[in-house]
Amino acid sequence: MTSISTPPQHTIGDDPAAVLAYARRRKQDEEDAARDVMKAAAQWAAMHSLDSLVGPVDEWHESMLPLGGQGCPEVREFAVTEFAAAMGRTTESGRRYLSHAVEGFYRLKGCWQRLEAGQLPAWKLGHIADRTQCLSPEAAAFVDAMVAPFAHKIGPAQLDRLIQEAMARFDPDALEAERLAAAEAGHFDIYLDQVGVDGRVRVDGDVDLADALDLEAAVAGDAHQQLLLGSTDSLDVRRARAVGNLARNQATLELVEAEHGDQAPAIRRREREMVLHVHLAEAALLGAGGLARVQETRGPITAEQVREWCAQPDVKVTVQPVLDLAEHLHVTAYEASARLKLQIQLRDLICAFPYCFRPAENCDCEHRVPHDPERDDGGPTCSCNLTPACRGHHRAKTTGGWSYVTVEPGVHLWRSPLGYEFLKDSTGTIDVTPTDERRRLAREFRNHVGDTGAADPEP
Repeated sequence: MTSISTPPQHTIGDDPAAVLAYARRRKQDEEDAARDVMKAAAQWAAMHSLDSLVGPVDEWHESMLPLGGQGCPEVREFAVTEFAAAMGRTTESGRRYLSHAVEGFYRLKGCWQRLEAGQLPAWKLGHIADRTQCLSPEAAAFVDAMVAPFAHKIGPAQLDRLIQEAMARFDPDALEAERLAAAEAGHFDIYLDQVGVDGRVRVDGDVDLADALDLEAAVAGDAHQQLLLGSTDSLDVRRARAVGNLARNQATLELVEAEHGDQAPAIRRREREMVLHVHLAEAALLGAGGLARVQETRGPITAEQVREWCAQPDVKVTVQPVLDLAEHLHVTAYEASARLKLQIQLRDLICAFPYCFRPAENCDCEHRVPHDPERDDGGPTCSCNLTPACRGHHRAKTTGGWSYVTVEPGVHLWRSPLGYEFLKDSTGTIDVTPTDERRRLAREFRNHVGDTGAADPEP
């Protein structure tokens, strides 16, 4: 039996009761810290209201963002960007968090008082604030008054009932609009960003009943046809395969009579065309297996799965010329050529801004050094000076005070207006902002270098 290593007992305790008591204390510390962060978020938002906005108002400069519900002050856009990065969040996640803090501080005063008193967890206030932002000030105040005394234990169903009651009392028109919007709502999502190494993808939808009945009939019919043709797969597997058949414009599999009567019917399939940008290591190309990176998904795929896809008789395989991601491409114009743009997209994969995962094909090709053909120091339009950046983060870099250097192709070191530093590549973001201890060691090293005359170390 393998032994389990344990943390040093002198820091936690030497008996089960002491360990559990330590864990409870640290959990309380965690909740207290979360409350402090939410209070700091509300203060940060208050510091960056409309009065603090400077600069021209155009599509490239900072604008104001509505956070919270009606009656809450708007907050400067780039202040949201910096807060989100400092908290290790995407800009969208940071904006939502700030919205919860603003909603709680300005419109849920009873719940906020309980937060400040240490009686309400920050996540619970965030959950309530997320649901009340659509309400009028009067309706939000009603929910706050009803919820605040027992906000620490209210469940989602109770909260939803209170929201509906508040809307019925104070916003009947809004309630009716919500009902009509729900009747028109629908979605069908294919989660290509969550594909597993086995090549499977989750699909989820909310469709009209009539459409659902038609889809069920088509899927069930296709699955039954597969069974008649001799498939030994389970019903679930046949239904999953039926969706692919439908996507290829086949209501059901087409039965073709065999040339000889004693043979089983054959399947006539339409040609299947897949367009994938696949990155394979040399070993995978030689049949040694391993993982492949498919541009259309975020997760890795086994090389064997790609080989199986391409080996299907109904698949049309088109081989495109290889694009060397390490090649230095250059054009004289401001706009990148199609080949250069594709190289940047395949190299970086996602927006280069910290914590952003927007696909590179949906981003601008941003010039790290601004392009100006009439100046000697103008940045070229080339592989080493172009980076994918979504429009919001492109604007933050252009007029919002953010800057970065390219450590190597696809790896960028960013610096925020307040001096926070982030290292970003296609796998994610690392916060490399110097801590107080690192700053102290750096000062001591610089003092030592001054005394000894030693050369500066590599950064």
